[in-house]
Amino acid sequence: MKYKFNVEEAHQDLRLDVYLTLVIENVPSRSFVKKLIDSKLVTVNGMSSKTKHKVVAGDRVEVDIDPRSLEPQDLPAQKMALDIFYEDPDIVVINKPGGMTVHPAVGGRSGTLVNALLGRFEELSDVNGPVRPGIVHRLDKDTSGLIVIAKTNVAHARLARQFEKHTVVKRYVARVQGIVQFDQGVVDAEIGRHQRYHDQRRIVEEGQGKESVSLYQVLKRFKKSTLVALYPQTGRTHQLRVHMKHLGHPILGDEKYGRKENFPRLALHAQSIYFNHPITKQFIEFSCPPPVEFLQENLEKFTLY
Repeated sequence: MKYKFNVEEAHQDLRLDVYLTLVIENVPSRSFVKKLIDSKLVTVNGMSSKTKHKVVAGDRVEVDIDPRSLEPQDLPAQKMALDIFYEDPDIVVINKPGGMTVHPAVGGRSGTLVNALLGRFEELSDVNGPVRPGIVHRLDKDTSGLIVIAKTNVAHARLARQFEKHTVVKRYVARVQGIVQFDQGVVDAEIGRHQRYHDQRRIVEEGQGKESVSLYQVLKRFKKSTLVALYPQTGRTHQLRVHMKHLGHPILGDEKYGRKENFPRLALHAQSIYFNHPITKQFIEFSCPPPVEFLQENLEKFTLY
């Protein structure tokens, strides 16, 4: 698989191996990148280069990688507590706690939802390979709430098709900083990679990123914060977090896009999900209460500004 990158000004004069370690998600190590370069699997502007080569803004860097080499193998099954919200022969709906990563990545092969699934269920779909059994969609590590797991490949494929067509309806609740002025609204702003921080996203000019649309509705206004319902119409990485920051109301406890110290956790919860059952075709919906801390009136011990 070819990975293609255009070097941005923020990465000017970085060594090639350092640059690739920053921009390739889940890259195991700089030594892994060095092997790619030494094996002539990396080109800069169409030419093979050296590890110490310094990239320049505007350079076109291409890397030929087997995606499987970026994924940890032989994942351990672990006996872990799971809040199973619903289960039948084809799907499972789990209320994931905040702080739990959905699937393993480089540097973390245990303690994830996938490890817990392997320790609990005998059958899980393998459409997405051995490191993502059953995983049709995902939630950020610090986001809590409902996530749908596929037990069979048929269920997985049909669910994935619904996500691709945006027919799955998801409702989140979030406690955000400040007083949201309008009772409801739409954020329609394209999202792209952050120039400096490779694990973050940012709003970019039209045509420079991916279409991203979110709806919001005010549920309750507190003295210095607001409880909102959020309805993502697209599924971009960190979409709701980036869009709320764009509105000037970052989600409380968000260390990437707001301030971690103003709430004990990321105040974002996947409260409801609606879709057609992949086998019965019946429309089903699941909904759970928001975390109690989202509803607390008094947050004076946290710095909201």
